[in-house]
Amino acid sequence: MFTHYRTQGIIIKKIDKGEAARIFTIYTRDFGKLKVLAKAERKIKSKLRAGLELFYLSEIEFIQGKNYKTLTDVVLIDSFQSIREDLERLKIAYKISEILDNFIKEEQADKKIWGLLSETFDRLNNLKLEIIYYYFLWNFFSILGYQPELYLCSICQNKLAPEKLYFSYKDGGIICSRCFEKIKSEEFEATTSETVKILRLILKRKWEVVKHLKIENKNIENLKNISNYYISELQNNF
Repeated sequence: MFTHYRTQGIIIKKIDKGEAARIFTIYTRDFGKLKVLAKAERKIKSKLRAGLELFYLSEIEFIQGKNYKTLTDVVLIDSFQSIREDLERLKIAYKISEILDNFIKEEQADKKIWGLLSETFDRLNNLKLEIIYYYFLWNFFSILGYQPELYLCSICQNKLAPEKLYFSYKDGGIICSRCFEKIKSEEFEATTSETVKILRLILKRKWEVVKHLKIENKNIENLKNISNYYISELQNNF
């Protein structure tokens, strides 16, 4: 007899397998990231198809097979229709899914990550804001234990002043201009005091404040640059 497991999950990836099956990567509430096999899912008459699509929130049932966990039932909870109908929202959903897939190992449940992911998809479904991605990204890294120092210089430990600043993965956060002048490392990424303030608000989880911020394009571009820099450095050392 197989044991049947049920949980909720958001589908973040799918890959075709064989003539009619698919392997789905699902981040679940109770088991963390899972890879599950949906047999014959690509057939029109498959009973599983209604609840299996990228970025669906579904209740899934599965059993542990010899090589794969195998889906036995799927019930759609929320299709996040607004995400599916908007290209910009879709791009953000794909980026979030890629981060999850790259930085999370299988079967490591985390209620904080599940809560952050659920909140993020709900917000993305209701608001068309680029900042939602960065809100997810930096709080996700914080949960994983990679929250950077944003109040003191990571080298001299002095309080940061409103001046040109630098982000250093190696040193674990923001570097003041004086320390940068002493080192002048190419491993640092330039940033601004405005971007640092945005990151502070994001990491305080002050969503009601963050969503109303009027962020200049230059600061959004800077936030993008240091986020990509941090992702790249973490991946190299993960």
